[in-house]
Amino acid sequence: MEPQEDAIVDIPENRVKFFGGTGKMLLPSAATVAALIKKIPEHRLITTNGLCQELTRQFKVRGTCPVTTQKALQAMAHDSSKNVAYWRVIKSNGGLIARFPGGAEGHAKLLKEEGFTMDFKGKTPKVKNFQESLLHLD
Repeated sequence: MEPQEDAIVDIPENRVKFFGGTGKMLLPSAATVAALIKKIPEHRLITTNGLCQELTRQFKVRGTCPVTTQKALQAMAHDSSKNVAYWRVIKSNGGLIARFPGGAEGHAKLLKEEGFTMDFKGKTPKVKNFQESLLHLD
């Protein structure tokens, strides 16, 4: 269950190493993740790590929980009533997200509709030359 509101909590002891130290972390709400994704224009992409980094910067915390961010992203992808271009979010290596509706193939179809080219050679499909389309929200 993802939080209905953003929550800033202490980084749990077992996650200190992951976040590189103690401090606060953000548990983003689906609405916050959706608002950030809505800033991504057509023909541009952001990675899941990029989403977390941008939320960390916006909320001035040490880190953003990647699990909560993923859950918010999944909720958005599976909620057809909200018009959020969740497919513009990819993995850090350019890979597609199999948990989106229709699996990696469904993700690929939506990206192709925006003009992206897919690479199906590896174990998981990826966006070709995805680095050129990455959005940096600085």
